[in-house]
Amino acid sequence: MRVALDSLPSEPDRANEDFAAAAPGAAVLLDGAGVAGAETGCTHGVAWFSATLGGLLLSTITAHPTRPLPECLADAIGAVRSLHEDACDLTFRASPTSTVVAVRMHPRAMEYLVLGDSSLLLANRDGAATVVTDRRLDDVGKRLRGPVDTLPTGSPEHAAALADYRNTLTRFRNQPGGFWIAGPEPRAAEHALTGTVPLESLTSVTLLSDGASRLVDRFECATWQEMLAVLEAGGPAELIRKVREIETDDPQGHRWPRGKAHDDATVLYLVC
Repeated sequence: MRVALDSLPSEPDRANEDFAAAAPGAAVLLDGAGVAGAETGCTHGVAWFSATLGGLLLSTITAHPTRPLPECLADAIGAVRSLHEDACDLTFRASPTSTVVAVRMHPRAMEYLVLGDSSLLLANRDGAATVVTDRRLDDVGKRLRGPVDTLPTGSPEHAAALADYRNTLTRFRNQPGGFWIAGPEPRAAEHALTGTVPLESLTSVTLLSDGASRLVDRFECATWQEMLAVLEAGGPAELIRKVREIETDDPQGHRWPRGKAHDDATVLYLVC
């Protein structure tokens, strides 16, 4: 299997809170999050959380190939918690969280797990594209965004509305009727989307943070099949370049309302 990876932070001087890595027969992608403008309660920060959780998860799913992916994720979340619960306030509303996408290959099948709004894009041998995304966060967000999408991105008013929105969103985190995401509680892993796909049916598998998938699911400037064509021709770097080009043409979010003009964008592309 051939692996290609590229990732860019939202801004050159900001830490990249995405994390992606691959090992023989496995891959993970995480998109870390806090609450805009708020302290996280964690002395290590969001980037540390997503990278530490991602590294431990990849180690766990490769070391225990028969253990179900949700159990591997729960173990990894518990291990990260044990690393910093004595030094950090993990009950704080803005404690770091992360989306998770994980895949693991077997001789005849690929297992997957998706938690949060990062995406798994499967290219099928019949030419179709299958996308797995956990939309529960989006569903809750649509009810709460209110003025965020009516104000110019980057303006003080937009920043204040965004902070209020994200603060309100925390009340629905890891709650029935809300959304589920990796954070301090291992039980969130029980609510991940999971499945198995015949390996022989796939030509490629792509893991995307929402900063990269926005080319299709927010900007609607391409279909999933067209995204696959970009990846086949130019790889992850070309896909992220296209995303940045569109973002730059709409810096204040007039055409495409969004929380940030640019987001961390990560693409992990596996060719079967």
